[in-house]
Amino acid sequence: MSAWKKHEVFEKNSFVLLIGILIVVAIGGLVEIAPLFYLKSTIEKTEGMRPYTPLELTGRNIFIREGCYTCHSQMIRPMRDELERYGHYSLAAESMYDHPFQWGSKRTGPDLARVGGKYSDDWHVEHLKDPRSLVPASIMPGYPFLAENRLSTRDIQADLSVNAFLGTPYTQEQIDNAAADLMGQARPDTDAAYEFEERWPTAKIRTFDGNLKDVTEMDALVAYLQVLGTMVDFSIYDDKANAR
Repeated sequence: MSAWKKHEVFEKNSFVLLIGILIVVAIGGLVEIAPLFYLKSTIEKTEGMRPYTPLELTGRNIFIREGCYTCHSQMIRPMRDELERYGHYSLAAESMYDHPFQWGSKRTGPDLARVGGKYSDDWHVEHLKDPRSLVPASIMPGYPFLAENRLSTRDIQADLSVNAFLGTPYTQEQIDNAAADLMGQARPDTDAAYEFEERWPTAKIRTFDGNLKDVTEMDALVAYLQVLGTMVDFSIYDDKANAR
């Protein structure tokens, strides 16, 4: 029997062809969906990842409030031009504590997934106040008011509680002390800073906006920007790739 004869029943009978298509799609769907029912997580565990501190989480909220996500993505695709410009491609684990994630698909400005540590705190402060003072061709608006707005602690405990409900592994101690930790991270050499360090041993403590008198929204946003892409040691992945 020729190949045509074997296929003839499908080619000449649309109903049989439709049934065949449904069977193939059903099998393919089951192969993809069934494992999700017994897998605890589809995200590979990555050493170094931790939830955002109260100050970083507040900075993230400001990032969203001011619409920064409309011009800046936070997802590096595995393509050569992106890898050469921004660094290692994004891992799913890097956004596991983002509710919602900030991947984005619009890049009026550069991707921010690896911006942490790329520039100094002073650079970020000046850039946020007056972008064109550092990048003359920039079309980004300035946010000088962030350095004047004192940071509120009113909602931070509730914010951590909601994130914990969504699966972020905040401890009850971290939630109860969220307001104190919010201030402590930006106030070095204070009792609040020492207590913060006990609860968040890997987080950076410093005055992010350079203002020793007040903790401002600028502190929070710079703290958030400076942590992006810094939690994972990507040399581990590069070493694995080179060993192959």
